[in-house]
Amino acid sequence: MENEKKVIFSGMQPSGVITLGNYLGALKNWTNLQDEYNCLYCIVDMHAITVRQDPATLRKNARNLLMQYIAAGLNPEKNVIYYQSHVSAHAELAWILNCYTYMGELSRMTQFKEKSSKHGENINAGLFTYPALMAADILLFQTDLVPVGADQKQHLELARDIATRFNGLYGDTFKVPEPYIGKVGARVMSLQEPTSKMSKSDEDANASIYLMDDPDAIMRKFKRAVTDSDACVRFDQETKPGISNLMSIYGAITGQTMEQIQSEFEGKGYGDFKMRVGEAVVEELRPLQARFKELSSDKTYIDSIIKKNAETANYLATKTLRKVQKKVGFPPVVR
Repeated sequence: MENEKKVIFSGMQPSGVITLGNYLGALKNWTNLQDEYNCLYCIVDMHAITVRQDPATLRKNARNLLMQYIAAGLNPEKNVIYYQSHVSAHAELAWILNCYTYMGELSRMTQFKEKSSKHGENINAGLFTYPALMAADILLFQTDLVPVGADQKQHLELARDIATRFNGLYGDTFKVPEPYIGKVGARVMSLQEPTSKMSKSDEDANASIYLMDDPDAIMRKFKRAVTDSDACVRFDQETKPGISNLMSIYGAITGQTMEQIQSEFEGKGYGDFKMRVGEAVVEELRPLQARFKELSSDKTYIDSIIKKNAETANYLATKTLRKVQKKVGFPPVVR
């Protein structure tokens, strides 16, 4: 990695599926960062096990996510794309940071409250303390910038607080990360509940478009997308959330403004517009899906990327971890 560039870190849980919302809202824009920044994209499989996982499925999903990153345009020669579980420094630093994180801070985390309500039979210690692991993820790499959505701002603030607290006790150790405010991607909403964000955990199969959906599935989901009875293609998120969502998707892919889209479909019904949006999405995802298929059949190449990027991530993480261990008083390793 090039030293003069700022460091960007981001992680995604390996659910195995990336939605059109993830792609247009973040991933598509990430490809524009790889020349300007040193970027690390972590597949956070350690975070994933705070909820019970089938082991074989988790392994498959993690690999699929890594391949989707590459298929979407993230160059594994320019970006460090790696599995969290392959870099033990994540867990080691997380334990140290747990000792500098207060119970009250963790208990205020919104996601802990939400996940506890959904998984009442498995409210484990990891679910409670995982913001400290998230702080370790970020601080390990002396991260300058973290792309965050609204649901992650609270965790980044905690990471900043922990870094500041540690630095105050032991001197300059961690960079205090800032949120990355870059080009705003499209905020893609559910096709069935257009007032809610498109989510990979949505139980309604028609609510979300996934990057690996075949063309027939994509067209079918857009045909069933919720709109309104007005039958006028006009952007108004308050009174026309469904059609406004479709316009946002179409605009993100074609580069057109809402006014241009309105003009293009003036006098045309929702059926025509839904078809056109569906076709635009199919064409946008076609090369990505073809590339994913190529990667899936090249086990040797993917294994080499996993190995090489894990080595890079381990090298970078160990530099920070050794510094922290020395600061807190751990004895040096005798070699």
